Amino acid sequence: MSGDESAVEGPLHGYHHETYVFPLPGEVGRRRPGRWKCREPRADLLWFDRRCFESEEHLLRVLDGRIRGIPEIVEVDGLGLQRFIEGQTLGDLHKAGEAVPEVFCDQIIDVFRQLLAVAPATLTVKRRCERRDRPDDGDTEGFLERLVHFTEHRVYEHNRERFERFFLELGVDRGSFEYLRKHLSGLSERPFCLLHADLHRENFIIDAEQRLWTIDWELAMVGDPLYDLATHIHLMRYPDRQARIMAERWGRAVEKIRPGSSHGWRHDLGRLMAYKKAQSVFTDGIRTALLLDTVSGAGPEQLDSAAFRLHGILSDAAVPLGLGLVPGPDRIAAALTRWCHEYGTGPGESDC
Repeated sequence: MSGDESAVEGPLHGYHHETYVFPLPGEVGRRRPGRWKCREPRADLLWFDRRCFESEEHLLRVLDGRIRGIPEIVEVDGLGLQRFIEGQTLGDLHKAGEAVPEVFCDQIIDVFRQLLAVAPATLTVKRRCERRDRPDDGDTEGFLERLVHFTEHRVYEHNRERFERFFLELGVDRGSFEYLRKHLSGLSERPFCLLHADLHRENFIIDAEQRLWTIDWELAMVGDPLYDLATHIHLMRYPDRQARIMAERWGRAVEKIRPGSSHGWRHDLGRLMAYKKAQSVFTDGIRTALLLDTVSGAGPEQLDSAAFRLHGILSDAAVPLGLGLVPGPDRIAAALTRWCHEYGTGPGESDC
C-alpha cells in the first residue's frame, strides 16, 4: 500500500497489536496526507482484560465527532487504516512517578467528560461479551463482580495447570478471590457510560501543538465510570498529591455531565483500586514468568529486578487478597527460577 517498502516503519512496540506505519502513495496520498497505521492483534497474545466490543475500528467510527482526540479512521482498498499521530507518548515526556503538566491534566479531565456523555444506549456497536457479562445500568457491584470473575476464571483458572504452584509460592490461591470479593463489597450505584479502561501514559500521544490524543481503545467497555478513574490513577503513577487533585477534579467534572456519576466515589475509589492491585498479582505474575522465559540472555540482574517488582505488587495487594505474609524478593526469585526450569520453553530458560 505504501508503494515503497523503505517507507514502512515497524513493527512498532506494543503489547496488543503488531503495527506498521507508512504514507499513502500518489493521488491517495495527496488526499490523505501524513502517515497511517495498519495493525492486527498478535496471534499469540494472552488477554488479561475483558473486551466488550467486537471491533475497535467500528467503535471509533461510532465515536467520530463525539470524542475529540481520536485518530481518524479511513478505509483504503478495503483495509481500515488509522491516522498515525506524529508526536511522543506522555510517558516519553514525563515518566511514571513524575507530575503531569497542567496543560495535559486539563485535557485528560476533558476525555473523562466526553466519555461520560456517551450513554450505553447510544452505542450501536456489536459486542463480544455475553449477556450475563452486562449488568443492569447502575449495578456497580455486578459490574465489578464480572471483572473479578474474569480474573479468576480467564486468568487464574485458565493458566492454573502451569502456574498454580507458582502462585502458591507467592501466597495466593483460589481462596484469595473469596477474600477479595468480601473486601470489595458495598459499592454505591452510579449510571454507566463508555469507559476507555486503559488510560495510561503510553496511550496518550502529545503532538507538536501540545494536543493530547487518546489511542488504543481495544479494552473499551460499558460500565461504572469510577472504574475508569481507578484504572487511570493505578496505571498513571501520579505523585500522591496530584492523584488526589485529579480525583477531586474528576468528581466535579463528571457530576456536571451526568448527575450521580460521582456518587460515593470517595468511599468506592479505594475498593476499585484494590481490585486493580489484586488483578496485577495474577496478570503481572504470569507475564513476568513468561517474559523471563523468552528474553534471550536473561540473567541474575533481570531475575532480581523482576522479583523486586513482583514483591512490590504483592505488597500493594496484601490487604485485598488477605495475604498474611508477603514473600521476600529472594523467595519470589526462587519461584520464578523454578517455574522457568519446569515450564519454560524459550531461549532464556537456562539463564532464568
